[in-house]
Amino acid sequence: MDDFVANISPEIFTRAHPGREFFLARQPILDRDQELIAYELLFRSAAAGPANVTDDVAATATVIAHASELGMENVIGVSRAFINVDSAVLMSDFIQFLPRERVVLEILETVKVTDRLVGRVRELVREGYVFALDDVVADSDGVQKLLPLVEVIKVDIKGVEQEGLSRLSARFKQAEKKLLAEKVENLAQFQICLDLGFDYFQGYYFAKPLVLTGKKLSPSQMTIMRLMAQVISNADNAELERNIKRDASLGLMLLRLANAAEGQRINSLGQALTVLGRAQLQRWLQILLYAEFGRPRGVVSPLFVLATTRGKLLELMAEKIRPGDHAMADTAFTVGIMSLMDALFGLPMEQALARLHVADEVKDALLSRSGIFGDMLKLVECIEHIEEAGEQAHALLQKLQLSSEDLYELQLAAFEWSNAISHSAN
Repeated sequence: MDDFVANISPEIFTRAHPGREFFLARQPILDRDQELIAYELLFRSAAAGPANVTDDVAATATVIAHASELGMENVIGVSRAFINVDSAVLMSDFIQFLPRERVVLEILETVKVTDRLVGRVRELVREGYVFALDDVVADSDGVQKLLPLVEVIKVDIKGVEQEGLSRLSARFKQAEKKLLAEKVENLAQFQICLDLGFDYFQGYYFAKPLVLTGKKLSPSQMTIMRLMAQVISNADNAELERNIKRDASLGLMLLRLANAAEGQRINSLGQALTVLGRAQLQRWLQILLYAEFGRPRGVVSPLFVLATTRGKLLELMAEKIRPGDHAMADTAFTVGIMSLMDALFGLPMEQALARLHVADEVKDALLSRSGIFGDMLKLVECIEHIEEAGEQAHALLQKLQLSSEDLYELQLAAFEWSNAISHSAN
């Protein structure tokens, strides 16, 4: 951190560190197999609202400073980070602080492409930095000047008609560039871009099934559902152990989790169940519903990451709002985890909840976003879609009596926990 501070002016760092009065969001970027490969890190001012970022240098400095403060790996895990840069940021010294192997620098669409800027990008490319062009909607002169130097073209699919999208994708694929479709919000849009040869996709389409006709649960998921029902009905450990033994992958998973929790060797499922306890077992089962056991090791499901991040963030918010109330924290975790059950099962939330026994306050939060848990969930969803949140996120913070600094610290803790869980579940 000291090297970073030495390389930027005190004025910029002061503007970039205004008591953490900002929102930091991370938006997932997936590949063609819908595997998580990167996040875009987004800054928005908490006081001014998402549409009023007037100082891109301070904005980017804030993202870099705070993402680096606790370690970039705590924010993005093993993924890469896409970070917005404008001409002032590109010309500054502090860009050198970014780990070139972990970031992709997105040149904003508002940047005026001058010979000096092209020279600076060329210099950074020689140093090993990777560049993307952000919000491309046309094959403009500026795009042409930078095209030889960038690896990724981000196309705003909301700003281009389908015919134009086809032309742009063909043009940039011919130039051997990676194409990233941004603002992909449903599976129909994903399929269109997939057919056009796009390589990467940004948006929450993976959490919004297009046709909610229901999915057949995998054998592991069926076992988990049975176990959850048994835990709620206080079945004994011997009965739980018999069910777990029907699924070898689930048994190994629980042994791994128990070993991590205990810090010593646990060799039997009976021991694992004793170590975890009922409350912790129910929590792990909720998480494991989202784990896709057929995925290769090291490959992360975006739905799994989003669900675990939401669950932990809501739990931490509850602990901050009402310290010592463990029941509230447990309920908040459940609301966060279950907020994506419709996507998991491919069913409307009402039908998804019919498969599980949940408290009325959980149901109210999930179906109507009502009550304190509904407000917490709305806040998390606002931050995930920070570009469209307007003043709602700030209003919800005030209602929950949280500061943006509180939220920042809780987010980083939730990101770190989710990254660790994602690693252990693979």
